[in-house]
Amino acid sequence: MKRILQQNSIYLILSLVFSNLALASATSEEQWRPAIEEARNVIETFMEETHYPGLSVSIGHNNEIIWSQGFGYADLEAKKEVDPAISKFRVGSVSKPITAFAVGLLVQEGKLDLDAPVQTYVPDFPEKKWPITTRQAAGHLAGIRHYQGSEFMSAKYYPTVSDGLSIFQKSPLLHEPETKFSYSSYSWNLVSAVIEGASDTAFLEFMNTRVFEPLGMDQTMAEDARAAIEDRVAFYGMKQEKPVLAPYVDNSYKWAGGGFLSTTNDVIKFAFAHLDPSLLQKETVDLLWTSMETSDGEKTKYGIGWKTAKNRRGEQVVGHGGGSVGGTTHFQIYPEKDLVCAIAINVGSARLRGLPGKIERLFIEALEGAKQE
Repeated sequence: MKRILQQNSIYLILSLVFSNLALASATSEEQWRPAIEEARNVIETFMEETHYPGLSVSIGHNNEIIWSQGFGYADLEAKKEVDPAISKFRVGSVSKPITAFAVGLLVQEGKLDLDAPVQTYVPDFPEKKWPITTRQAAGHLAGIRHYQGSEFMSAKYYPTVSDGLSIFQKSPLLHEPETKFSYSSYSWNLVSAVIEGASDTAFLEFMNTRVFEPLGMDQTMAEDARAAIEDRVAFYGMKQEKPVLAPYVDNSYKWAGGGFLSTTNDVIKFAFAHLDPSLLQKETVDLLWTSMETSDGEKTKYGIGWKTAKNRRGEQVVGHGGGSVGGTTHFQIYPEKDLVCAIAINVGSARLRGLPGKIERLFIEALEGAKQE
């Protein structure tokens, strides 16, 4: 009789636990439903007005993807629809914060001194008029130049990170380091070479084994333009409001600064690794997200691979945009709200028309409304 009573008590406790879990789940779904429905309407209108072929959106909160959806086509000719879980877009400069994760790991492990000359890790890189550090390169303060001429449209394959350095390494610095903020994707070519030297591991191998695999980013990779990659979207430009296939390019010359493929779901997973750090310590995340300063004390609103600023409420907002041939990406984190937004479009230089802000406001309002209740 005593055993029966104990069993009944256990069943009752389990029943209450599962009931509460189900109630919490239902409450959570109800909390987000109006925001999701309105966001869906906003995006559908946006797609009708722009005639863009395909768009993927994912929203994350508290270590959970609360909404992800594809709109339109990943490939118009094949009539293949966008799927936020598997459709691989060119994420452009969102590659920089992704690569910054590797920088953080090496700093945390004591293998990388951000303030040592880059030649400490890349001895073949030519010395310049002034010394360059990894911190300066990662924060666009080193004076390294950006694209020139038709370099953005490069169709040449560069098999190694070192090969990619050859594009700009003989160019003089634009200015003395730290005197100006000067955005440069080539700075991140140099950062990827530093990662190789500090880790004694090929850059792509390090990214695969130390970043993508541990974070479950199984749809993220460096793009090999020559290879058949499953679920890679087709890339477009716009001509007279109609999508046309973008010209062939090979982004192997700038993997770290703009050469990765990813899904919006994977970008959300990447963000979660910073909001609930396990691989990166909080101190390391703070390092990546803290704005650097020029030598005269002016904040650049850019950390190590991350744009960082304060919104009107004084809350930190971090993220990065991405522009590629055939791709436009938006990625933003609201750390104090544990809220993340990722949007990708398979059109180069897509005009977002304030879309990300509209979407994010809907979910912020839903979150704040729930707290008031």
